Amino acid sequence: MSAHQQTAASPFIRACRREPVPHTPVWFMRQAGRSLPEYLKIREGVAMLDSCTRPDLIAEITMQPVRRHKVDAAVYFSDIVVPLKAIGIDLDIKPGVGPVVEDPIRTREDLKRLRALEPEDVGYVTEAIGLLTAELGETPLIGFAGAPFTLASYLVEGGPSRNHERTKALMYGDPELWRDLLDLLADITVGFLKVQIEAGASAVQVFDSWVGALAPVDYRRYAMPASVKVFDAVEEYGVPRIHFGVGTGELLGLMGEAGADVVGVDWRVPLDEAGRRVGPGKALQGNLDPSVLFAPTAAVEAKAREVLDAAPATGHVFNLGHGVLPSTDPDALTRLVDFVHTSTEV
Repeated sequence: MSAHQQTAASPFIRACRREPVPHTPVWFMRQAGRSLPEYLKIREGVAMLDSCTRPDLIAEITMQPVRRHKVDAAVYFSDIVVPLKAIGIDLDIKPGVGPVVEDPIRTREDLKRLRALEPEDVGYVTEAIGLLTAELGETPLIGFAGAPFTLASYLVEGGPSRNHERTKALMYGDPELWRDLLDLLADITVGFLKVQIEAGASAVQVFDSWVGALAPVDYRRYAMPASVKVFDAVEEYGVPRIHFGVGTGELLGLMGEAGADVVGVDWRVPLDEAGRRVGPGKALQGNLDPSVLFAPTAAVEAKAREVLDAAPATGHVFNLGHGVLPSTDPDALTRLVDFVHTSTEV
């Protein structure tokens, strides 16, 4: 039995398909990582990008929150710049800063440094997912990739940016170059997702972390076509496709239109309103404010109840509205999983 068949009846996959579930499934963005002492221990002395290329480490880090929190899905441990590094882009993930690109991409000549991602560029992904699906059994593994707009932002800015001024200057100033850049990045993203799905990932999430910086008219014109290309290219596999961005309340309808089966919602828009914006036919994922986890348990549960009350009757995956914050108490996450499971049991 393939990993996809093995996980088909899991609450997470059923919720993504808007089928009835025994309880609302839960997983957390960034559930694997800095909030866990066992993660910090295993990462001691290992650079971030190195940890993303060692199958034993990837598998162990991906499994840690599944064992600890009893979440309904694992998410493949990686970083959105991994495929860019794999094709030879000179970049590093600097602690406390994030991905930094040595030589940013800003001219047509620079596009020559981008090539399609081949499976052999990321052999460690196939190996790690083989280890994971063997251990996970009926628990789904979510594949992971960055959306073309967000990858382009990193490449053009040279690192994280508050205002995306270089990105927008290129986007508005040379729309043809911008379109070609995003088209190349869509191919790289597709390549990265296909490797994960073919190795056994049961669902995929595309992170467009920075796309909330765009107005809807600009999203439709400058970002959406490349995202559509990504979602269309993996449709044939039949695995649920999740689309998530931060600060995307004004873009939710368009993000659903781009082709995902599940739209991730940050904490700024209640799920009932998000459902109206996304429209029928899509599942929703989210959307507890990650900062709520620092409040006392009773307050966390009250806010979680608000999320559950606003969620659709079928087709809801409980998650945070963004990633787990590094200083979050892991026990607060474990308690939250238990609360969502027990309070939604059919």
